Order: sequence, then structure tokens, then C-alpha cells
Amino acid sequence: MSHSPHTFSIPVMGTGHSIDSPIRVGPYGINSVISIVDDLLVERIRKHYCKKFDLPYDNIPRSAEDGRAKRITAYLNLVHEIVKRQFEAIKSQPFFEDNEKAKYFELLPGESKLKQMYNRLMGSDEGPQRDSLSCELSRLMRPGSVDVNIMAKVDGMNYEKNGTPMSAEFSDASAALRGYAKSNLSSSLILSAGFNPRLYNYISEFKDFYRDAKGKIKKKIILKVSDFRSALIQGKYLAKKGLEVFEYRIESGLNCGGHAFASDGYLLPSLLKEFAENRERLTSAIQPLIEKYYKNEADGFSSEWEVTEPRLTVQGGIGTSGEAKRLLNEFNMDATGWGSPFLLVPEATTVDKTTRDLLENATEEDLYLSDVSPLGVPFNNVRNTGSEQWHQERIEKGKPGSPCPKGFLEANTEFTENPICTASNQYQLLKLDEINQSDLAEEEKEQKREKVLNKACLCDHLGNGALIDLGILAEHRAPQSICPGPNIAWFDEEYTLREMVGHIYGRGESLVPSERPHMFAKEIVLYVDYVKDLIEQSDDPASDMKKLTKFKENLEDGMAYCLEISEASTYKDENLESIPATVQEQKERLQALYSQFKEAQCASATT
Repeated sequence: MSHSPHTFSIPVMGTGHSIDSPIRVGPYGINSVISIVDDLLVERIRKHYCKKFDLPYDNIPRSAEDGRAKRITAYLNLVHEIVKRQFEAIKSQPFFEDNEKAKYFELLPGESKLKQMYNRLMGSDEGPQRDSLSCELSRLMRPGSVDVNIMAKVDGMNYEKNGTPMSAEFSDASAALRGYAKSNLSSSLILSAGFNPRLYNYISEFKDFYRDAKGKIKKKIILKVSDFRSALIQGKYLAKKGLEVFEYRIESGLNCGGHAFASDGYLLPSLLKEFAENRERLTSAIQPLIEKYYKNEADGFSSEWEVTEPRLTVQGGIGTSGEAKRLLNEFNMDATGWGSPFLLVPEATTVDKTTRDLLENATEEDLYLSDVSPLGVPFNNVRNTGSEQWHQERIEKGKPGSPCPKGFLEANTEFTENPICTASNQYQLLKLDEINQSDLAEEEKEQKREKVLNKACLCDHLGNGALIDLGILAEHRAPQSICPGPNIAWFDEEYTLREMVGHIYGRGESLVPSERPHMFAKEIVLYVDYVKDLIEQSDDPASDMKKLTKFKENLEDGMAYCLEISEASTYKDENLESIPATVQEQKERLQALYSQFKEAQCASATT
């Protein structure tokens, strides 16, 4: 696996919206990420593509032994084969024609050596030199990487038919890991959503994550992180087992799609600055541990092996080419991740037309941080999805919650011995009955009922858009959910792959209006909104005061740094002018919220 010639990748989006993105964009050299949380969805998509490409399909039933891992392996091998076939077909096409090979090269960034060689070829005259350059360009072409994502903390245990717990290697995350490890892919595993020691230990059982005799690693590890300390701790933990982190993928805590893992008030620019300043430590503190492992557990670490420092990439809320260039040039990031805008690119993602129309027309007010996730983690959402309507209809019929057809988010044992999902009909009826029989005031009961009924079936509904878009399920049978970041409010139509990639690289007119606030400004607003929510949800102002004070200090430090950034030279289509006004407004708002909370805390202490 080699680096992509592109300076961006397409991150994972829900369980279904990037489920076949590698098939769509991989032949053009673009890296993208598949979620392998939902192996049942994966199996249905595999059946669809086997039929489409006239390949053999043998069903792996839900009851199959080690079925989860086998379904994942089978699908990833299929994707690998399809991408390879399509890429080789493009590679074999001639130059100087309006074909897919021309598209491959035209999509590349201007500063790419491959693009520069292509431009030379296009300007060359017929003859041996042109023929030689054509052969060299074809030889240097590479498909995009078929990367996979595992949410480390989504790791429910599974049970035999008689209710006996299965052993740890059959947990959801471990089985998914095994499915990827046994695949033919040479790509990257992205680990997100927290540190799972059991899963990290299990990685060490698969040789593809280690260097071979030539020093090459077939399957590389990427950690999605939100702070430097966590990156260093996880990197060291893996290194002691001889496992090297290929890339640290830094994501904004709130200005992102999907689940939002808010930091303690640390804004993205502050985090990136810390990573840039301490980058060398990610090698100096970890490489000796790697070499020690190979010396003690293998045949030694060869001085001839190529050792490079881990890549640093960033994603979350990027909306213009200028913002991307600042991240690459001023913070020394190796690449950027663009997620939500690609939900409006049918060539790249699987989104049903109804939901895509919803996204095209969504305003900032329609996009919100919700509490629908059974994981109990804030979840970026858009109003009026098919899933929201379906849940409301069930509530009105007195049948709240989902039948829970897949059970990937079963974690609650409040009422049952074995875990159940808080979005399930079983849990919600039990919880509502408990609330109704309590001695709470009616207003408080209603608040608690609302929290219960807010939980939605994500593990099923997040995949339905893909099934509808591919014609596998009819829309009326598949309530669809989606998890865009707030950035999508500024993208308001369907785009081609050429248009979106051109936008990312600053070719031509921007796809978003000039008044769109800078991504750093938007993140500030999101974090002050989050402070407001924390205050409103506080049950114990006295104990929460210390946490909130630290949160406020970190946020103010970050805003001060954003002001420094706003005084720098502006890149194309970068709205740095939006930062000072945002900082001023949000500092005043933050101080007012903090003062009110402090007064409430003092009042509580005197009563």
C-alpha cells in the first residue's frame, strides 16, 4: 500500500453511506473508508455487487459459525477484486482521449508530481519520448486504498442460542477485526471511538499488522484521536506489542459528522498546534519500543527497513480549499478528510434521493447535535429524516422504540440480565412504565419520557439509505437515518465527483458562498452551544463548577489563538474575516453563561 497521490480522503460516514465508496472512487486513486460495524448490511451489499459484476455469491447466513467475521472478509475481498478490476481497466486505456484514464489524472492536485508529468505528456509531440512518458505514467498509477473503520468501544459480547456468553474473540469488535485481518486487502484499519485494550491486544494475533522480512506492513493502523496525550498513550501501548501507528487522524470534537466526542474545551487549532510542535515525540518515544519488540520477540529490527514518522491528518468541518491549504501548510498536516460534502456526490456515496434532497435543502437550524444515539454520545443529525418520522409514528401508536433487528448497540442491563438497546421497544416500554409509576412531578416525568423516546435505531436505519439507493429495498420498508456535520448547510445541490474534487483543490469558483464562516469560527460557536447544553443538563452545579471553569479557560485560550490566526495572510476562498467577530460575540456569550451558572451554584450552596 502506498500513499495516495491526493491530499484528501473520504472518511467513514455512518454504517452505509460509504459502504461502497472504494468501488466508486478507488479506481481514481482516492482513499475512502468502509464501516464494518454492520456485517448484515455488508452481506446484502455483497450480494448486490456479486450480481452486478457477474461474480459467484454464496450466502453466509446469520447462523453461520463465526459468520460475522466471514461476512466481513467476503465483502472486503469482493471490494478488493472489483476495485482492482476497474482500476486495471482504466490503467489500460489510452492517453489523449476523453476517457476514465483522463479523469483519473485530471482529478489529481496540481502540485502532484504525477499531475505535472501528465501535463507534460499532454503538451508533448508524438515520438519515443512521449511513448516512454506514457508508459511511466501508467506504471505509476495506483488505486485508492480500501480502508476500514472499527468503533473500538462498540464491542458487545455475543451469546450462544442457550444464552451462554461466547468467548471474547467473538465480541463484535474482535470479530470485525478478524474479518478484516483475514481479508486480502493491503490497506489501513482506522480505530475510533476510544481505547479498547482487549481489542488492541487481539490485533497482535494477526501477522499482517507486523513487518515482513522486507520490512513491509500489509495492514496498517490508523488511530482517530482528539488530543496529543491520548495519541501518545495509545501509540506506546501498541508499540510494546510491536504494532506501529501509521497515521494519527485528528478530528474536531464537535464540527464533524456522526458521533461527537467533545474535548474539554480544546479547539481544533490548539490541538493541531500541539501535534505539530510535538510531532517528533510520536517517533522518538515509540520507535525504541518497536525495535525492542522485534529484538525480543522476532528476528530483530533491520536497519535496512524504511522507517518514517507517522502521518498526521485532520478532518471535521473543512469546507473550502483555503481552509484545507491552511491545515496542510500552516499546521504541517499530511492530508485532510472531507466527509459530509461527499454525501451530495452520488458518484462517491450511497444516499437515497429523499435523504439527499433533505440535505440539499438543510439550513444550519435543521442540523443539530442530538441525543438519539443509544451509546449516550451526542450525535450529529438533521431534522425530518425517514427514521425520525418512523419513530414518531410508533410513539403515536403506543409502540415506541425499535424491534431491534440487529442489536449492535445493546449495552443496557437496567431491566434485563443480558444487555438490550435503549432504542429498543423492550427497553422503552420498561423505562416508561418505571417513570409513570414514580413519585416525580408530572413536569419532571415528561422530561424523562422525552429522553427515553429520543433514542433511535441507528445500527439499522443508518444503513437503509444505501439499500434504497442501490435498489435493494423499497423506501417505505426502510426508514433512513443520516449523520451529516453542520458544514453541509453550505452545500446546497448535487455535485459531480469532478466538481467536488475541483472545489477541494481550489479549481474554479467555490461551491460555497463567501459569507460561510471559517471552520474555526464555526467550531467556536458549536463549543459555546455545548457549554449551554452542559449547564442546562447539570444536576449538581457545585460539583460541575470545577469542570466548567476548566472548560471555559481552555475555550478562551483557543479563541485567543484563533484571533492570532485571523491576522495571517488569507488563502483562496478562506473567510478569516469571520473569526474576530465570532470570537467577540462568543466570548461575551460564554461569560454570560458562566456567570449565570456561577450564580446558580452560589444560590444552591446557600439553601
